[in-house]
Amino acid sequence: MNITPFQALACPLDGGPLQRSGATWRCTAGHSFDIASHGYTHLLPVQNKRSRDPGDSKEMVAARRRFLNGGFYEPIAAAVSEAALTDLPATASCLDAGCGEGYYLRRLAATGGDGQTLALLGLDISKWAVLSAAKQDPRPNWVVGSNAVLPVQAGSIDRLLCIFGFPVYAEFARVLKANGQLLQVDAGPDHLRELREIIYPTLKPERAATVQPPPGFAGVSSESLRYSLDLAGQETIADLLAMTPHLYRASAERRALAAELTTLSVTVDVRLTRFTVAIAPTTHAGQGSARRLPLRHKPPFPLR
Repeated sequence: MNITPFQALACPLDGGPLQRSGATWRCTAGHSFDIASHGYTHLLPVQNKRSRDPGDSKEMVAARRRFLNGGFYEPIAAAVSEAALTDLPATASCLDAGCGEGYYLRRLAATGGDGQTLALLGLDISKWAVLSAAKQDPRPNWVVGSNAVLPVQAGSIDRLLCIFGFPVYAEFARVLKANGQLLQVDAGPDHLRELREIIYPTLKPERAATVQPPPGFAGVSSESLRYSLDLAGQETIADLLAMTPHLYRASAERRALAAELTTLSVTVDVRLTRFTVAIAPTTHAGQGSARRLPLRHKPPFPLR
């Protein structure tokens, strides 16, 4: 597979197309964004930050990198890659929205066949995650940014990955091509149940799982993936806990119990769902055509 950096970036301040000139991205309005020495670009304006250092910390990113590179979530990566490559054009683009340290994009890049050219973009709100991703594979374009206002030109993405992330469906629909697909991975009711039983006094009853297409999308397929993991070593178990939101939701006492574990068998239970941008038929002068369903959301960029 021929991997290239995704080029159709948009200015996070005014939404205009960005053009690269040397080590800088610029829009026609004069906004410029330097490419860091490690190859990533910071496209998250200060006014869009909710904290000084948003997203995963440096320590959380390191834990995720160790755990994922250990191959524990390889079946998930394989399923995502297979789904992403299904019916994919020979020349296509893929955005991982919430890419973390880039594991799933690297796995996708290693899966494609001969004759395939794939322009890759990894985006995360954590600068530490994007830095780690850029260090491990310089071929994709890596960007610090937010799913709430994707710095991506409209209608430029063939496949969009949202893996254990925070979907913003209006933005996802905006950047996807008319025949593009959203691949979403969510935790199932039994995901890491054994770990959750240790760090929480009681577990909340699971709500019935429904796979309803989000606004502006139509369902393509849905599959569940379930398997067991046997973890050995305190560091590996600590890494798994550190890469989940449970680390900060549990009490100090319960976290201490988890820290004492040297072995743990856990269930991996996830759902992989494929959506496509919904279209509705319209008729003009007696001829059939199609249009995207309108999305009820504000323009992603301020109008100036």
